[in-house]
Amino acid sequence: MLQDLPADLPDIVVTAARLPPAAGDAAFSVIRLDERVLGRASRIDEALQTVPAVSLFRRTSSLAANPTTQGISLRAIAPSGAGRTLVTLDGAPLNDPFGGWVLWSQVAPESLSGLDIVRGAGAGPYGAGALTGVIQLRERDTDGGALDVSGGEYGGRRLAAARTLGAGRFALTGAVQRELSDGYVPVRGAAAGAADTPLDLATLSGSVRADVALADATALSLRASAYEEDRGSGLAGARSSATGQSYAATLSRTPSADRPGWRAQVWRRMSDFTNTSVAVAAGRGSTTPANNQFATPAEGWGANVALRRVAVDLGGGLLEWELGADARFNEGETRELFRYMSVAGAGAFTRDRVAGGETSVMGAYGEASWAAGPWLVAGGLRLDGWENANGRRIERDLATGLPTLDESDPDRSGEVVSARLAARRDLGGGLAARAAAYSGFRPATLNELHRPFRVGNDLTEANAALVPEELQGVEAGLNWETDTTSVGGTVFWNRIQDAIVNVTIGFGPGTFPRAGFVPAGGVLRQRQNAGTIAATGVELTARHQVGERLTFDGALSWTDAEVDGGASAPQLTGLRPAQAPEWSVSAGVDWRAADRLTLVGRVRYEGARFEDDLNSRVLEAATTMDARAEFEVRTGMIAWLAADNLFDAEVEVSETGDGVAGYGPPRTVRAGLTLSW
Repeated sequence: MLQDLPADLPDIVVTAARLPPAAGDAAFSVIRLDERVLGRASRIDEALQTVPAVSLFRRTSSLAANPTTQGISLRAIAPSGAGRTLVTLDGAPLNDPFGGWVLWSQVAPESLSGLDIVRGAGAGPYGAGALTGVIQLRERDTDGGALDVSGGEYGGRRLAAARTLGAGRFALTGAVQRELSDGYVPVRGAAAGAADTPLDLATLSGSVRADVALADATALSLRASAYEEDRGSGLAGARSSATGQSYAATLSRTPSADRPGWRAQVWRRMSDFTNTSVAVAAGRGSTTPANNQFATPAEGWGANVALRRVAVDLGGGLLEWELGADARFNEGETRELFRYMSVAGAGAFTRDRVAGGETSVMGAYGEASWAAGPWLVAGGLRLDGWENANGRRIERDLATGLPTLDESDPDRSGEVVSARLAARRDLGGGLAARAAAYSGFRPATLNELHRPFRVGNDLTEANAALVPEELQGVEAGLNWETDTTSVGGTVFWNRIQDAIVNVTIGFGPGTFPRAGFVPAGGVLRQRQNAGTIAATGVELTARHQVGERLTFDGALSWTDAEVDGGASAPQLTGLRPAQAPEWSVSAGVDWRAADRLTLVGRVRYEGARFEDDLNSRVLEAATTMDARAEFEVRTGMIAWLAADNLFDAEVEVSETGDGVAGYGPPRTVRAGLTLSW
């Protein structure tokens, strides 16, 4: 029987189904980026560059980076194409199920309310992949919207919009992003030849999320998204494309002082990737097809649950605890054509390859924090089991249809125990000290296990025998904060055991087992568990506000990392990991010069890094400066003009075996209009 409802219903705030931040997070190294920082970035990875030692595998943004190099890492311990950092969106992983990298074009900055960067901290409640930390994205969930329309040099055009609409107990959030660029040529000057072409780009992504506020502080969120991108790789005949879809369903109840809260989530991701690579002729006058990876279908799916109890009064303090479990499953394969042969002026691929398998990891954890007076103590323990199964690699001669290689890899499995413990003490006057110890792990991706690849004349072989890499670390920090000033410092020591490294095993020209022919100037590498990487580092951050109009901020990261190759790769002992700079410095100023005019400037310095494992190819240090002017046309409407790499610095991002350097974006001027409401 229907009953009359009261005339005046209380206001209902509909938000995404998620648990609030845990009380114990304050004991670890967490950096938060808000909507203001994200709103000034075209891509999320560019916003992350405001934090030193946070970067993609190569030092360029996703504007120009091949998807296979968009893996992100923290602390410059040992960047990796697969990424050594877990990236989540409201709890669901964004890392690709086949390669572990993150397609940053799939999420528009306008669609986020903020993100947290957790450096170190171990696996904790995050699980596999959070080796050097985790980046947690939070999607917007308040009424309102944002729109950005912009254009710039090199054919750059961008349209991005996000909007949340609420009605009673329901809310709908949608986002779309479209970006086009004619691109720039990465090889400059006399070194460039007819083989060198622009890094053009076309991306499209969209998402929709429905939120329902149920009874008893319970919320349900259903989310779906899709993306596609196509890009030039900087060489004639070399291109890549990526597509994907993701789905997630989350049910949660907010914890309160008298009852526990919980979250249950299921998610699924599907992706595909194509990539054509070429061999470069001497003098860079032409290219020859080398590989056609025409499909890489992959699927990832998983679930996670958590039960949290907050504010349990123990008389001498407040206890918060969380119990949870998660599982992730991935399967996929690469389908390729290779061994291009040319006879009498005509050429064709003569072999094909299918390689792939399945990976899984399942874990359970317990976390707790205790707060009493000036003290906060937090810690946890988790156990994970991993498995690599059904690995295979089949190569055939296209003329005869007969296999030239037919391998089935033995299934491998194991367990990993990880833990973390941290303490924070408020010393008064805005000063606080903290210390932490932790461990984490990252299983090898399907890409690392099964897919060989080629960049120019360099070849890298897969390795189905890889085991997870594990990290142990300790750190201590001191922070001081007032209404206008904040200063923080952290000292850390991290050690990666069984580090997955691309190890050089041969030089061209020559023919090698499995890999085939390596041209002159090229090298052959293989992914290996190459001993350990130890790193000691210092991180400093500062922010100072002068009145209501002027704000300065700065950050510095110094990391001393060294490889011990042990018996597996003794030639690497004493060397620095590839792509790991020692110094990274960032400084910025935000000046409201007039009531409607704001000027923003940022300078970033990064020390030299090595392109390769043998430290034979050096990428020189680089300093870049970005500038931006914003004029408030009216409330919520801003016209802006920006110059990236203002002084057109030459930033080396790659180097071939014969010494040809590739560079990051030149000076690029952009202008646009943003709306927010």
